[in-house]
Amino acid sequence: MRQKSQNAIAFNESFKKRTNRQHVLSFAACAHCGTCNDSCHYFLATGDPKMTPAAKMDKIRQVYKAQKDWLGRLMPTWVGAKEIETDEELLELQDIVFGSCTGCRRCTFNCPFGVDTAALVGLARSCLVDLGYAPEGIKVVMKDQWEIGNQMGISKEEYLDTLEWVQEELQEEFGNPDYKVPIDKKGADFVYVVNPREIKYDPRSLQAAFKIFYYAGLDWTMGSEGWDNTNFGLFSGKADLGGHMGNLAYNHAKKLEVKRMIISECGHGLRSTKWEAPNWGKANPLPFEISSLLELMVDLINIGKIVLDPSKNPYPVTYHDPCNLSRSCGITEEPRFCLNRACVDFREMIPNRGDSYCCTGGGGAMSMSEYTGRRLEVAKVKADQIRKTGAAIVATACHNCVDGLSDVIKNYNLRYDYRDSKTPSLLRVCNVCELVAEAMVIPAEIKKTAAKAPQNAIKGKKVLVIDDEPDIIVFIETLLTDAGFKVVTANDGMTGLEKAKTEHPDLITLDITMPGKSGIQFFRELRSSAETANIPVFIITGAIDFRQLMYQKAVQAPDGFMMKPINPEVLLMTVNKILEKSVRNKTVVN
Repeated sequence: MRQKSQNAIAFNESFKKRTNRQHVLSFAACAHCGTCNDSCHYFLATGDPKMTPAAKMDKIRQVYKAQKDWLGRLMPTWVGAKEIETDEELLELQDIVFGSCTGCRRCTFNCPFGVDTAALVGLARSCLVDLGYAPEGIKVVMKDQWEIGNQMGISKEEYLDTLEWVQEELQEEFGNPDYKVPIDKKGADFVYVVNPREIKYDPRSLQAAFKIFYYAGLDWTMGSEGWDNTNFGLFSGKADLGGHMGNLAYNHAKKLEVKRMIISECGHGLRSTKWEAPNWGKANPLPFEISSLLELMVDLINIGKIVLDPSKNPYPVTYHDPCNLSRSCGITEEPRFCLNRACVDFREMIPNRGDSYCCTGGGGAMSMSEYTGRRLEVAKVKADQIRKTGAAIVATACHNCVDGLSDVIKNYNLRYDYRDSKTPSLLRVCNVCELVAEAMVIPAEIKKTAAKAPQNAIKGKKVLVIDDEPDIIVFIETLLTDAGFKVVTANDGMTGLEKAKTEHPDLITLDITMPGKSGIQFFRELRSSAETANIPVFIITGAIDFRQLMYQKAVQAPDGFMMKPINPEVLLMTVNKILEKSVRNKTVVN
């Protein structure tokens, strides 16, 4: 038997100590059936059998078999059981778990046995990191998070200077010299924690979020400490670092006595901060809620705190689902809800949601320069996905994805013929909040937009108003009739369905809480009938809990929302915009 190196001995001991029930289940469950092969962009792009998830995990699985599996201990050669023996094998393992897997978990979603490849990769990474076997970028970021408290080593002075610069820019945009970015405001409704990339390299998403908060009139604050929502404890497999980063954010939020923590658009940031770090840092229970900026924007649109005009984003937009948001946090419909209301032409990337392919920048890959060539080679899968949409803008909800997608677009020369450029330019990549902020109608614009007479294309269109309150029906009917629309009414869901089929309205305004057939039941039946499925629906309700309508995955979601009491200018503007979009879509189809 070959003598094991000291590093190999240390790795094997660490591996044995850290292997838990979750790991054992995934090690033992793999049947090498090959179902996962086509789920991995590394294999699809290269065709190399060594790049299949099962083959990559076998290098780790052999250690498990040697240590934990009874048959592996009795007949190791027969079942391929073998501990790590040399430093060269450690380097080979490093190349696999850092350079050939982003931990995207797409293979897990497609595995009939639920083998969690990302968990196995995290186990191997944690053991390697302790011995110094890790990409240099990972080591640097871990050091910065331990010592400085953020992944880019940004000093407190640099952080505050950036916020002051953003504040000055927004003072000019708002025409309000007294506007302040609140810092360490005690008792605010929420504290906003961000990705350091927003501070260091690209404050556009900061400006977009702050603009949304300003016009929505929110009570919020930035923290002077604990503001980094990223967490390389997840990428390194090190729970101690994960707990440290989580507690930096939690402890400052507790000090500020906020009710909520809102996470900026960062896939692993939300997963780490909301789901993983409370356990890593033994911080449960937390005295505040944790939500994504995407969820907050959905609520602001629903209750009318912000009003959007999709014509402000005229280019075709597609959306890339960040792996951690979609597969590990279940955030799939919120970004689509926002984009469908903020953009004229939203197009799905196929496949999407939990089945979307990684941007190739996940799992900390953007910090591993030694694997850049391979990362861009396997990015062909994502490049093909993007190209097929014909979109001009790729929206996402993660800063790692923004950088990863930007590299993909540049490497594969993905271009669009923008009207404001002389030659086709590279596709643009941005966060969802930037498009939402761009589409916002500021209060001064609402009356001006609503007062415009309907265009010829929508003048005289028929609107079916469904509500059980007679006063509301009279109010909406009068408002729309005076604006040049034809109006028919119904005071319950059953009558509404009958009129939807006989009157063939161009738009339906729908209340949620009604006797008999509720608005939710009405909506589901309307969308399930081929005769009425494509009629635009504008929800006007006093019910708070109607977000479930966003998750009608088999059908088109509602086209607009408004909370009662009704703002007449916003109602008219929204009706106009929904009908304009409907007419435009029908023109494109025909």
